[in-house]
Amino acid sequence: MRLALLAGLVTAVICAVAGTFIVLRGLAFIGDALAHGVLPGIAAATLLGVSTIVGAAVGAAVLVGGVGLITRRTRLSSDTAIGLLFVGMLALGVIMTSRSSSFAGDLTRILFGELLGANASQLMWMIIATLVVGGVTYVCRRPFMLLCISRDLARANGFNASLFEALMMSVIGVAILASFQSVGTLLVFGLLIAPPSTAALVTRRLHTMIIVASISGVVATYVGLLVSFHHDLAAGASVVVSATAIFVLVFAAATVRHRRMSDSHPAVSPAGAHHHAH
Repeated sequence: MRLALLAGLVTAVICAVAGTFIVLRGLAFIGDALAHGVLPGIAAATLLGVSTIVGAAVGAAVLVGGVGLITRRTRLSSDTAIGLLFVGMLALGVIMTSRSSSFAGDLTRILFGELLGANASQLMWMIIATLVVGGVTYVCRRPFMLLCISRDLARANGFNASLFEALMMSVIGVAILASFQSVGTLLVFGLLIAPPSTAALVTRRLHTMIIVASISGVVATYVGLLVSFHHDLAAGASVVVSATAIFVLVFAAATVRHRRMSDSHPAVSPAGAHHHAH
């Protein structure tokens, strides 16, 4: 349980950092596709007897490269390209795993994770990945922030938009690769979206958003593991349900607060309200 808690806490932090950019840039679909697109890579790695991390990295690279290629060479939107490759790779992964009878348990573990099966070497790799993601985010915080507003704004400030966009995608990819072993590919997406969405309800500043998302993820991990332990439930899923529940509670509180503020300032003009909001 201690190792599971540590792995969960590291996952919460790395997902909070990467997830903040997913939420701010509206990249939820590519995040989802990346989380599932790694499946054939993991399946191939398991069949060949190599590290699943290597397989997942190759799967993620193929997906991102494929989306870029289709978007550049055709008139299809990136959303269409993502959807096409996402469903194709997920289906390919399921076909590969269905070929082997020993894969039944593996498929469940890949999709839903094995938080309680976390070991020391996994934890070490996750901590290194978190430090890398944190370091890159800190160094690139300004171009990343400008990219979240608009590519043109990043270019106008002298940044190479394509380079920093690729770096941002790499940060998201590394977060997914570091987390899928503990919470699984289906549930890592929950941790990438729920805590940063919660943070977006209460703050607009990038660093504050990452801190709030991390705290939300850490609380969700602790509560989820506690509930799963006492009620014999799936650990990873309990963590994600807790993260979603925190979002719902904060959303309800923010709505009530907004209503009260509206009621207490009924005479404020739209311009005044805009100024007040800022």
